[in-house]
Amino acid sequence: MDVKPQVNGDMSHRPATIAGPTNPMVTPLLTDLYQFTMAYAYWKAGKHNERAVFDLYFRKNPFGGEYTVFAGLEECIRFIANFKCSKEEITFLRETLSPTCEDGFFDYLQGIDCSDVEVYAIPEGSVVFPKVPLMRVEGPVAVVQLLETPFVNLINYASLVTTNAARHRFVAGKSKLLLEFGLRRAQGPDGGISASRYCYMGGFDATSNCAAGKMFGIPLRGTHSHAFVSSFMGTDEIIEKSLKSQDGSRICEDFISVVQTWLSKLKRLSILKGVFGETNQSELAAFVSYALAFPDNFLALVDTYDVMKSGVPNFCAVALALNDLGYKARGIRLDSGDLAYLSCETRKFFQTVESEFGVPGFGKTGITASNDLNEETLDALNKQGHEVDAFGIGTYLVTCYAQAALGCVFKLVEINNQPRIKLSEDVSKVSIPCKKRSFRLYGKEGYPLLDIMSGENEPPPKVGERILCRHPFSESKRAYVVPQRVEELMKCYWTGNTDKKREELPTLEANRERCVQQLDQMRPDHMRKLNPTPYKVSVTAKLYDFIHFLWLNEAPVGELQ
Repeated sequence: MDVKPQVNGDMSHRPATIAGPTNPMVTPLLTDLYQFTMAYAYWKAGKHNERAVFDLYFRKNPFGGEYTVFAGLEECIRFIANFKCSKEEITFLRETLSPTCEDGFFDYLQGIDCSDVEVYAIPEGSVVFPKVPLMRVEGPVAVVQLLETPFVNLINYASLVTTNAARHRFVAGKSKLLLEFGLRRAQGPDGGISASRYCYMGGFDATSNCAAGKMFGIPLRGTHSHAFVSSFMGTDEIIEKSLKSQDGSRICEDFISVVQTWLSKLKRLSILKGVFGETNQSELAAFVSYALAFPDNFLALVDTYDVMKSGVPNFCAVALALNDLGYKARGIRLDSGDLAYLSCETRKFFQTVESEFGVPGFGKTGITASNDLNEETLDALNKQGHEVDAFGIGTYLVTCYAQAALGCVFKLVEINNQPRIKLSEDVSKVSIPCKKRSFRLYGKEGYPLLDIMSGENEPPPKVGERILCRHPFSESKRAYVVPQRVEELMKCYWTGNTDKKREELPTLEANRERCVQQLDQMRPDHMRKLNPTPYKVSVTAKLYDFIHFLWLNEAPVGELQ
């Protein structure tokens, strides 16, 4: 990320100057109106500077799974590091809010920033679970209230699509190349940019999105569409037919003739008799033209007319001609049809070419598949058996088609050092009060056993010492754990004007590596697609008792007559 280090004085604990949000639309006005109306009411009541603590968390894992990947933290820190209402925004608010709002409130808004705010968070790219705070935000209640909507907005989709990407990676397996092709189907430009960024964090290898490649350094992939293939009528359209060899030592004056010779050789192979006859010559012209343009990166879309009767033979003829000049073709892309069957037949074709013509490695030429892929189709392909090396995934990935939102919430848990609780008839919506610490406890096999929350001033769990872990709301669900390793989850990422040490924001690459490492250390039964084992989230016995004491204290007592 972009930072400008400060050089004057002792700045060892002071935040460096942090660049603004990636999306310039992320301003103090990117919020719900009621945040400003509450801010005015706090100000009017003289409560606006009361010290408040809010937790940002979610209540249920997405996609029917039992894990989530946390993402979007960097954008939240960029936002608060540059939080300031402009004069134009103040003017707009003055015109929008009730005319009864006093001028002093707008003067107050003009002067606020996040210098008195502190943010503690789980590192971005971490595997996280319901109820455990992803972020704890402390500061003046009116200011922190104004952060709620943008924070939830920045975390919600980022975490959802990163989790979606991680789930696709888990089903596809580590050996497959995953390409994010979702820009054209994403929800607007910001959806497209965010999807590319967070899919890469979640384990994808590259994107087709050039803007995301420039902004975040994500590897780019892409070749051509059906339109390019169908735009050609025949090889006589190709004017420049020469091609220099890969080592520059010679020039092939008529590359088309070499391709046609190889196509004739393929037709004469007895082992391929009946597989194809006359191929589509306009398709061949398109492949030749593309190979002349990109001889070192030739990958052809082979399903415009017929995969096995035209596309694959035409590709092989061009690839063999490139091989004569020292180039290695990248492979083919399948965008329709029975992907399992076609990939297996294509692989057999490639292997035949390698054995019959003695071209080392040709049998392993890459096969990419696209065509509205999702978790289910990847799983089905695995069960059927396939020969696909790379998957291009778009719509279902970037739109998070299987689940619209993660459902993050931002709840007040303490004000003026007084714990607060939000009650509900739906127990899943009852908040866990007070400022808390969160820990991950690991077992003998190295897997995480559970996450546990404690009050801020409780002694932390210790390695080798038995601790009682309780479900926050179910009295009978409890277990003793003797942890072999204890990891505190939250770190300080924004110190405001305090002298506390601030964690540096990692690069996208580091967050991606963290995501991979975190997923690798999860127990397989928590990760599986069908009936995954729920991961336990618990509280200490002391915090359990306090939750239920406060619950009973705040809940009104009914009267029967």
